Amino acid sequence: MKRTAIDLADGRELIYFDENDDAVRDQPDRRDLPPPPPASQLRYDPLTDEWVAVAVHRQTRTFLPPANECPLDPSVGDRLTEIPAPDYDVVVFENRFPSLSGRVADEPGEITPFTPVRPGLGRCEVVCFTSDHNASFASLPPRRVRTVLDALADRTEVLGELPGVEQVFCFENRGVEIGVTLHHPHGQIYAYPFVTPRTRALLAAARRHAERTGGGNLYADVLAAERATGDRVVVENDHWTAFVPAAARWPFEVHVAPRRVVPDIPALDDDEREAFGPLYLDLLRRFDGLFDMPMPYIAAWHQAPVRIDRELGHLHLQLFSIRRAADKLKYLAGSESGMGVFINDISPERAADLLRAA
Repeated sequence: MKRTAIDLADGRELIYFDENDDAVRDQPDRRDLPPPPPASQLRYDPLTDEWVAVAVHRQTRTFLPPANECPLDPSVGDRLTEIPAPDYDVVVFENRFPSLSGRVADEPGEITPFTPVRPGLGRCEVVCFTSDHNASFASLPPRRVRTVLDALADRTEVLGELPGVEQVFCFENRGVEIGVTLHHPHGQIYAYPFVTPRTRALLAAARRHAERTGGGNLYADVLAAERATGDRVVVENDHWTAFVPAAARWPFEVHVAPRRVVPDIPALDDDEREAFGPLYLDLLRRFDGLFDMPMPYIAAWHQAPVRIDRELGHLHLQLFSIRRAADKLKYLAGSESGMGVFINDISPERAADLLRAA
């Protein structure tokens, strides 16, 4: 894989990840762009011990443009986009409308004595999986999945070394039902200046388990139990297992985990990276086959924090959809949104059966 970094017209970084070493990436960004916005504002919620980002500039971000105006397509002729080249394999660039960035402005120290404020320091990046606007992740060849995985490993390492970054989160949103604003197949990477609430909860449970068992890794033990029963295993190979969690929150939710305990994507070895693509593509095609239509989903990589509790983590990809039937979606209503208590309409065992049969 060849890695080439350039600067866009407004100073943001763009990186080409090419599968051929002879790729030439010397096309300049010919657009006239305004300076990127300053970092968002982080406000602390003392009632939940969580940080909330206030990023008002994102209200003006691009929203579902027509196909001939997609900013993630390659630049061809006078049609100039975020990617200056006329074609590409995988591209990563700084988000033009980031929730977090390194462009820090002065902020007040607090709004009330209970609500301190700090800049939204970090970084948000966009990952374009292919130059083909009409493709999907499920339509990619295994070699391209490997390139994407290597690019995510690169970015996880680089972003994790930035001052103040505590966690790197790689994910893909697919489908207008999920809330995507661009149809072009792409993902995102958030480099947070704190450990996220979800990860803190996972780490707390893992820590309690390690204390009870004398050092056992909770996720590894859960994975072993799922593989032993096999009731909710959808697909697996020599290095990865895809299973529906016994307490799945979403109608169709699958965890894809390496058998070996690793904290993050960079820690995967060559065999594990090669084995991921075929299994994951199989799983995505099963999702699309459930109702014979493109399945809206979120694919979320759970990685250990970059500085603390890395021994408690176990890398895994959480793939889930809000679609519960061909004509029905799962909405987060009172219990889920108000109290955080999920109510699943489909049993995890039934979901696993349907995915195995898809």
